[in-house]
Amino acid sequence: MTTKDIKSAIQKSLDNVPESVLQDVLNFLKQVENQPADKVNLARNFRDILMEDKELLERLAK
Repeated sequence: MTTKDIKSAIQKSLDNVPESVLQDVLNFLKQVENQPADKVNLARNFRDILMEDKELLERLAK
């Protein structure tokens, strides 16, 4: 996808997001725009690991 395609897809998604979530999305985007790319990638990778291992982490926490 091109940058233009991605921005268009984001806009379409935002049009369908509940209003209560929009402020959270905006806050996240503002945080990301102020971070260096390597730090953003690290945070994304960490989030992906947490999402993939969610069940395992929940069992370990018990």
